Amino acid sequence: MAKDLETHDDAVRMAVMQYSDDVMVHFNLKSHNSKKALINALRNLRHKGGRNRKTGAALQFVRDRVFTTLFGSRHLEGVPQILFLLTLGKAGDDVSKAALSLKQFGVQTFAIGIKKAKLQELQQIASPSRFLYNLPVFGELLSIQPQLAALVQQRTEYPVARMLKTFAFLTSPSFNFELENQQSDIVFLMDGSEDTRSDFPAMKALVERTVDALNIGDDKVRVSVVQYSRDPQTHFNLNSYSTKQDVLAAVQQLNHKGGRPLNTGAALNYVRNSAFADSSGSRKQDGVPQILIFLTGGRSQDNVMSVAAALKQDGVVPFCVGTRNADILEQQMIAFDPSYTFTGLGVDDTGSIAQRLLTFVKRVPRQPRLTSEKTLGETRSFAFSRFLLLSLALSLPLSLSASIILNFIPVSADQTQSSQHDIVFLLDS
Repeated sequence: MAKDLETHDDAVRMAVMQYSDDVMVHFNLKSHNSKKALINALRNLRHKGGRNRKTGAALQFVRDRVFTTLFGSRHLEGVPQILFLLTLGKAGDDVSKAALSLKQFGVQTFAIGIKKAKLQELQQIASPSRFLYNLPVFGELLSIQPQLAALVQQRTEYPVARMLKTFAFLTSPSFNFELENQQSDIVFLMDGSEDTRSDFPAMKALVERTVDALNIGDDKVRVSVVQYSRDPQTHFNLNSYSTKQDVLAAVQQLNHKGGRPLNTGAALNYVRNSAFADSSGSRKQDGVPQILIFLTGGRSQDNVMSVAAALKQDGVVPFCVGTRNADILEQQMIAFDPSYTFTGLGVDDTGSIAQRLLTFVKRVPRQPRLTSEKTLGETRSFAFSRFLLLSLALSLPLSLSASIILNFIPVSADQTQSSQHDIVFLLDS
């Protein structure tokens, strides 16, 4: 990587550290200002050793100490902050809080697991989710190195820099936004497998409570319900009903589908291609928020990672509500942001969960109307810039803003390669 990238003080800076029980900093981001000095330092690395693998503590150390001006970070100048974690096994401590802290700060994290690394931990750490690699042997590292270098070079402006460029306009007197959006397309995706037979009444109750609090109408909030187990089944589309009374009546008539296995990945893909289609009543071309509320009671038997990322790339904002038997890590991976995950759904909890859910759902902002493919990247960039300001104004979790930028704004033809990066390598020793 050091040889492939333009490594010097005004372009790519690198830091390397090893961790086990604690963290050993070999050199920080401002230690070496030439490629030759950097490569010499890398060649002199020696294995640290240690008994415990405290990955969470090491990630927090990187967040608090390494990505700072003192250590040579240029995050205040808008330079992309990138972390490569290489680990060989399960962490001996909790990684979730540190991983979330890094995401909130806007760090782009490549989580690379080798041999016995735990996939669920890698999924929590990788940001965005496609920056996850789980390799069976060390030799595979060389095969992915060109891809990693290409991804690093393709990263565009650091989110904070982008936001600052639009901040003056967004805060001008001529710009305003509604605290609660009056239009949205909401699809409920309900787990109808055998594992949710006893929890299905609570799921129905949550859908009813949520719908009852919304302003249903053809030009206001539209609702669709899809149930799935092995295969998905559409109960009604976004354009099926235009009154709250009709929607509630249809929800009350829902029966548990049953069946095995639970193919969540296939169901998400179906929702993406069918439920959120123009022919089903979606108004995404008009900038109306596309919202998925996913209710689940188990763990998927097929892959959900790629389709979850594709949904977000399409501009869909997923919320996840799980019963006590749901897989929390899988929910967090599907959700637009980990804070958009609600757990412990039961008959006695529908009211409180519905209230919290509605607080977020009603404040998903509009996107600009999509007029052509040429302007798609630009309009998405503006939309999510606005979403960041909205999140700050409403005191919503800042992890949302980082997730928005890292997961939604694709690298397109008009985005040039960035020549400046601050890259930290954290090596399991």
